[in-house]
Amino acid sequence: MSSVAALQPEPAPILACTISRDVSNFDLLIEDMETELGESWGDLTFDDAVLFLNQPDADSLEFVAVAVNAEDESDLARISGIITTAKEKAVRVILIAEEVSPIALHQLLKLGADDFVPYPLPENALHDAIERLRKAPAVDEVLSQNVATPAFKPSGDRHGVILPVHGLAGGTGATTLAVNLAWELATIQKEDAPRVCLLDFDFQYGSISTYLDLPRREAVYEMLSDTASVDNVSFLQSLLTFNDKLHVMTAPSEMLPLDIVTPDDINRVLDVARANFDFVVIDMPSTVVQWTEAVLHQAQIYLATIELDMRSAQNTLRMIRALKAEELPYEKLRYVLNRAPKFTDLSGKGRVKRLAESLDISIELQLPDGSKQVTQSNDHGLPLAETAPKNPLRRDIAKLAKSIFDVSRSAEAATA
Repeated sequence: MSSVAALQPEPAPILACTISRDVSNFDLLIEDMETELGESWGDLTFDDAVLFLNQPDADSLEFVAVAVNAEDESDLARISGIITTAKEKAVRVILIAEEVSPIALHQLLKLGADDFVPYPLPENALHDAIERLRKAPAVDEVLSQNVATPAFKPSGDRHGVILPVHGLAGGTGATTLAVNLAWELATIQKEDAPRVCLLDFDFQYGSISTYLDLPRREAVYEMLSDTASVDNVSFLQSLLTFNDKLHVMTAPSEMLPLDIVTPDDINRVLDVARANFDFVVIDMPSTVVQWTEAVLHQAQIYLATIELDMRSAQNTLRMIRALKAEELPYEKLRYVLNRAPKFTDLSGKGRVKRLAESLDISIELQLPDGSKQVTQSNDHGLPLAETAPKNPLRRDIAKLAKSIFDVSRSAEAATA
């Protein structure tokens, strides 16, 4: 028996696993996994996945393919736990999704899935995803690259323009505007490009890290919890760089109360940011808090995003009343209408005019609907300029950036 056993080849190590409620629901995935890996892959259910990932046998895994469909949305907490465990074990994750809602997809991608492939699988889609994973640097290398501080030496010789973006209702595109406006400013010219800093002040649900595919860092919490000792160097160390052009402060890794900082804390952070950058774009929480006043006072203009609906109208009215009651500079607000009616939609144009008249405001900027390309761009962690440069929303944000840049340069020339 021993001689026969010695002749038996050792089983091939498991290089990958599919994780699903029932892999038979994903026939194309089974075929593609066999094509790519032969017998060097296994199948796990949601019940078995975490247990296996914590065993020594999981050390040889290159990746796991987590396959979900609409029926799995009620089980998101468990699926999220599986992805989190895989990331903790330095196992890469490919998310395979079929007819999953955008909210659920966003939640799963936010946990750190390395790649996403829709189901039914397009031809060669899984192959391409695996190749991208294999060519990507190791996890430790990625972290070391992402935590690199900005390349320039802090000198504190700038007088940056503060540009907050505040959504007056949920889903009005404030974060999308902030991310893309910051990127357009950072890339507005090849020579002598302005320094641009993007700050995520939504300490609870901030998603700039997702929209730019950047990790959340403990350094942000450390900086916010001790702003009295913040200087140029420590501030820059809390930032990440995106494509070597945009400097980003993500939201903290943990959900924090919005009052973890005071107006004095925010003023210190903004003072350092202004001293080192030409433009400081801020993604504000939709909630008005004590330190909102500090941002409003420091801002040159305060972009408020709305939509053509009743909730935006009511919230705008509340915002104006609150600012007037506290004698704050409400005139700094510049209203941005997202998903504005098209030029040929005369009825929609009439509604916009009536909205502005009823609120006694001027809607200075109307942004078109960017359609599905916006969601796809955000899910892929890239600005619109990189994924859909001809998108009408991207073009209008680029025009806004050019206008802000020109006004800033003209003001500098006038004071020189």
